[in-house]
Amino acid sequence: MTSTLVSDMLLEYGELTRAAVRHYLPAREPRRYLYDLVADYPERGGKMMRPSLCIATARAFGARLEDALLTAASIELLHNALLIHDDIQDESEERRGRPTLHMLHGVPLALNAGDMLSLMSLGPLIQNREVIGDHLTLRIIEETERMAHRCAEGQALELGWRRDNTTSLEDEDYLEMVLKKTCWLSTIYPIRVGALIGSNDTADLDAFGPFAFLLGATFQIQDDLLNLASDPSYGKELNGDIWEGKRTLMLIRAFRESSVDERSKLSNLMSLPRERRGPCDVIWIRQLMDKYGCVEYARQIAQGLAAAALDEFSELAAGLPNSRDKQFLAEMVTWVMERN
Repeated sequence: MTSTLVSDMLLEYGELTRAAVRHYLPAREPRRYLYDLVADYPERGGKMMRPSLCIATARAFGARLEDALLTAASIELLHNALLIHDDIQDESEERRGRPTLHMLHGVPLALNAGDMLSLMSLGPLIQNREVIGDHLTLRIIEETERMAHRCAEGQALELGWRRDNTTSLEDEDYLEMVLKKTCWLSTIYPIRVGALIGSNDTADLDAFGPFAFLLGATFQIQDDLLNLASDPSYGKELNGDIWEGKRTLMLIRAFRESSVDERSKLSNLMSLPRERRGPCDVIWIRQLMDKYGCVEYARQIAQGLAAAALDEFSELAAGLPNSRDKQFLAEMVTWVMERN
C-alpha cells in the first residue's frame, strides 16, 4: 500500500497547476459556443498525474516550483484538448462522471473547442521565456513536437486497428501502441521536460525512457482493467472500451485463445459500428474474456511492468538527493496499480 504522499502531492501540485491553467482560459465572447466549452474539461478536475510528474521531476533535480509550473499548465491544457478529440473519435459518452463534450454540444462545437484548447497550450510554453530563458524554452518546444508526433502515431494505430477490424494482434503490438499513444504524453514527456528543466539541460533524457514507459504502460493497462469494473468513481462508461472496439490486452487475448467459432463471432461483433453493438453482445464479450482469464492475464502483465518500473527507478534515482519529490516518483508506481 502507498502512503498518502502521492495523493497529497497530486492534490498540491494539481491545485497549483489548475490555478496556472485558469490564467489561459479567457472569459470573453463567444462564451456560449467556445470559451465555456474550452473550460469545461479542465474544470471537471482529474487526477493531475501528468503535470505533477513534470513538477516533481524538476524539483527532484533541485529546480524551483515556478520553473516547471508553466510547462505543467501546458501539459494539462494539451491533455484536456486531446481528451475532447479522443472522446469524439471513440464515440465516448462519459468523461469524469459527466456526458462528454460532444454529447452535450454536438461534434462541430466540441471539435472546435478541442482545437482551440490545443492551440492555447502553446501560451505557457511561450511565456516560459520569462521564467527559464530562451534556451530551455526552445528545448521544451522541441520535446513537445517530438511528443506530438508519437501521440498521433499511437492514436493512428488504435483507430486504424478498429477501422480495419484487426484481429491478429499480439501483446507487443498493444505495447507499441501504448508507448506512443499513452506513455509519451502521460509519463515520458512530463518526466523528460521535468528533467530538462531541473538539470538545466545537462541530464541524459533518454535514460528516463525505460522507467517512464514502464510506468505509463502499467497506468494504461490498469486503466483498461478499470474500464471493465463497476466502480462508479472511475468516471467513464462501464465497458466503454468494448463498446468502442478498442484493442486492449484482454480483447487481444480473447481473440488469441478462443475457438474458431468464438473467434468468428467476436470478429463479426467487433466489425459492427458502436450503435449496432448491443448490451447482449457486450455481455457475451465480457463472458468470453472471463472464460479465457483475460482480466487476470492483463493484471499479471501490469504487475510485471510495475515491478520492472520500480527496479528502473531505483537505478535512475541513485544520483538524486533524497527528497519528497523523489519519493513521490518512486511511489507513483504503486499508486498506479492501486488507483481506482
